Amino acid sequence: MKSILTRISAAAIVFAALVLTQSCSAPTGPAKLTNQADSLSYSYGVMLARELSSETGLNSDLVAAGVREAMNETAQLSLEDASKAITAAKAQIGINFLAENAKKEGVVTTPSGLQYKVIAEGEGAAPAATDVVTVHYKGSLINGEVFDSSEGGEPISFPLNRVIKGWTEGLQLMKEGGKTIFYIPHELAYGANGAGQVIPPYSALVFEVELLKVETTQN
Repeated sequence: MKSILTRISAAAIVFAALVLTQSCSAPTGPAKLTNQADSLSYSYGVMLARELSSETGLNSDLVAAGVREAMNETAQLSLEDASKAITAAKAQIGINFLAENAKKEGVVTTPSGLQYKVIAEGEGAAPAATDVVTVHYKGSLINGEVFDSSEGGEPISFPLNRVIKGWTEGLQLMKEGGKTIFYIPHELAYGANGAGQVIPPYSALVFEVELLKVETTQN
């Protein structure tokens, strides 16, 4: 998955290409491609639409207006302000998702804001934050896009206090043999920075975790 900043960069490329072709008019019907410059301009539009295909709630007329006004140097937002607006919208999407999710049957919300739903109760040991745990897991964005998974491969082991706060808190609510879905707000995940090109800033995350083993460490 591409990050917000990657998408902004892609949009900037589109703007530059459109400036080069000097195609600023807004067609009222199907586009007519009469020469190579027309095809180039239209192709960049198709690519931009593909970049934004996973976004929901976008107004295509306003997207086009943003392109047109930026090209004419009359944009109502600076690039910095546009980036902030996108970031704020992403954060709000996560907040709205968690608010609705909290109403669902079986979902429990802790004081920190972490949400979880028990799929299968375990019967073994419950880990402490300093223990090493072995798990199978699947991580996804709230749109369902899977960004990481151990399914089909080897389980992973790690000290529980070396991962994101949502995991450190959540796995201590589990026992060996249990399986739980965690819904983690961005404050307990990767926060304002996100994680590379995989997890955008301010992303709420969903993890399905099976706790296989707990190893108590010696202090």
